[in-house]
Amino acid sequence: MPGKYYETLQPGQKIQHSQGRTVTEMDNTLFSMLTMNTQPLHTNADFAAKTQFGQRIVNGLFTLGLVTGLTVSDLTEGTIVANLGYDQVRHPNPLFHGDTVYAESEVLEKRETNSRPDAGIVRLKHWGKKPDGTVVIEFERTVMFLKEPAQK
Repeated sequence: MPGKYYETLQPGQKIQHSQGRTVTEMDNTLFSMLTMNTQPLHTNADFAAKTQFGQRIVNGLFTLGLVTGLTVSDLTEGTIVANLGYDQVRHPNPLFHGDTVYAESEVLEKRETNSRPDAGIVRLKHWGKKPDGTVVIEFERTVMFLKEPAQK
């Protein structure tokens, strides 16, 4: 599996995820409409042009999902039991149509769980950044990871 197992993750470990994604107008509009988010900052170019941003901004929940997704192939693909929670979500700078996002992760802490001897709990911090380093989202996530299968 390309994902990491519980044992391979250590507090302080940092991961630069190489895959990036350029966000399109369709991504933002479709996500906003599918989730019934009629906020004109996301869907109305005329309205958004008159705001401090001067243009539409990308839906923050889409940004959260995208940055989480950018971490999957390096971190959780095939080795996750479940996402247990998202905390401390911040959007310090806007994301616009045409911007490309990259993700970085850091292992904050880990612990055993009594309920699942085949898994452990890991707390992660993720950042979504534009190529120039501008942070568009940062958040913490608690994940239950599988432990490495016992060798027979």
